[in-house]
Amino acid sequence: MVGLPYDCLANPLGAVRLTFEKAVSSGSDPATFDGKDWGATDLFNHFLFHDAGLSQVPFLNPSTMTWVQPNTLVRFRGMIQDMLGNEFYVGAYKDGETWRTNKFADFSQFPMATGSSPDMRVWERRLLYCVPVPGQNSWIEPSSEARFNPSSISSSPQREKRHREDDPAMNDIEMQVINEEVHGSTSNKKMREDGITLNLSNPTEGVGSVTSVLPYFDRTSFPCLVKIYDSPESDLKLNDVFEFIGVYTFDPEFPVDKNDNNDLESSLCDDALTQMPPSKVPRLHCLVHRKLASQDFISGSPTFELKSHLVKGIREALLGHLTTILGNDGVAANFMLLHLLSKVHARVDSIAVGKLSLNLTCFNKETMSVFGDRLNLALKNLLPFTHSVPLTVDYLNKVSLAPKKDYHTNRLVPGVLQLAEGSHVTIDETQLLAGTLNPSGADNARVLKSLLESQKVEYDFTYYKMDMPADIQLLVLSEGKSNILPADLVLPFRPLSVDAVQDVETEVLRAWRWYLATMRSLSHSIEQEMQKVLEDDLVAARQEDRSLTSLDFSRLLTMGRLVSLSFGETSLTLEHWQMAKELERLRKERLQGN
Repeated sequence: MVGLPYDCLANPLGAVRLTFEKAVSSGSDPATFDGKDWGATDLFNHFLFHDAGLSQVPFLNPSTMTWVQPNTLVRFRGMIQDMLGNEFYVGAYKDGETWRTNKFADFSQFPMATGSSPDMRVWERRLLYCVPVPGQNSWIEPSSEARFNPSSISSSPQREKRHREDDPAMNDIEMQVINEEVHGSTSNKKMREDGITLNLSNPTEGVGSVTSVLPYFDRTSFPCLVKIYDSPESDLKLNDVFEFIGVYTFDPEFPVDKNDNNDLESSLCDDALTQMPPSKVPRLHCLVHRKLASQDFISGSPTFELKSHLVKGIREALLGHLTTILGNDGVAANFMLLHLLSKVHARVDSIAVGKLSLNLTCFNKETMSVFGDRLNLALKNLLPFTHSVPLTVDYLNKVSLAPKKDYHTNRLVPGVLQLAEGSHVTIDETQLLAGTLNPSGADNARVLKSLLESQKVEYDFTYYKMDMPADIQLLVLSEGKSNILPADLVLPFRPLSVDAVQDVETEVLRAWRWYLATMRSLSHSIEQEMQKVLEDDLVAARQEDRSLTSLDFSRLLTMGRLVSLSFGETSLTLEHWQMAKELERLRKERLQGN
């Protein structure tokens, strides 16, 4: 892979076309290339992960948009907020006697004079509407933003540009050709290209029928339209977080003159404020993608081995920090640590095994202004994705918590609770006063309750509703036990003092972030001898208190598992089980005395 005539970083399309031409010249049939790789992705995988090219690829975000050049290699980290279906495009065509490809490019180079020649291949790609992960905290901004001179890209003579004078009617011709090619298919898919939707079942409507694919654009959220090639649909799911690496296309000079002779572009401009043409939303033609976990966002974190004494030291320091924040309430700090390590690791029927939502009671306006603010700040500094919800009647009546399908725009309108796996939500119920919930407010309260009870969010598709699985850590701060939000654990908060919280060094914060993300991701098991101990203890507990249910036992087992994980242990020990039982005893003691 040394001495390539094309630069994968500055001229990725050149590299793609080189591998295509090599494959064709070796005797491969372009007709077999749809949905398959002919060597291009192998070349980029080698460049990125074997030749250390990944660190040279700039992240696409609002700050880099000022200098990153179109048709260069970029990477974008974000959550799949909507899946826009598939689009058809001319993937390969014959230029004279030579086969060419348009793969990983926005605009076709298919010669207009060729018309509907059989010497072309119509392929398919998927469209994903992606946004930066909701609730992403500022400290996880990428620290490896390609330390190279931006001008080196713009000055590259090999970088392929699309000129407006190439053929202003090319898009129109391409779509007409595609419409003829696929008309009559039993597929109900639509062809979309740069914000235009053509219904293949009614080609007579043509370009005059425009439906918005991307109805709005919020620059603060920095959306990106990602085009996926050669990937099974099961690989990418709604709300998954990915890093996409591919060819960046963006045209800020896309014409907006309605008098332009290009009918396609004119139709696009009829609703320029709501359409999302290439001049509004950047595109990324994905060459490589990989799913990300929370630890992937902890840039610059120290490298630790899972040695017992190291993990214990980090645990002790973090627990001390949480204790100080919570007014030297050590019991609350221990439960908070278990809560921050919790995650859904299995689902049995309607039960999300592993979740551990926490309701800290005895909060009021005064304690919220001190300990609530401290806690929110600490969570933002420790966790990648955090959210705060001020629970009031007015909030519930007005906000949209669950996503809802808008069939007019064919878009999924996001809700507050459309979140990535591993997000943390703090709900402030101390502001909740008496009032009347309207139908929307009642629905929102039900959605929140369902999220706490079963870790599912109900998506509204108008004609039906669908429960989507979630994995969201939920913390409720309230005056008394919440009647709206039934948390797994209810604990009265008892601060002893208001000690000043010392500033934490960056390296210490990184160690804590690494600890939480890594311990949370560990697998866990219960050895056979411990299973017998658990059975005996649970039988004895049931004999002592007949009101105990299977959910109570499940919660206690979850606590034992999390205590073990907090020490870096992947199997439950008798010591950690005893610690979990003691914490539960202290919690019940507080509830009885409250």
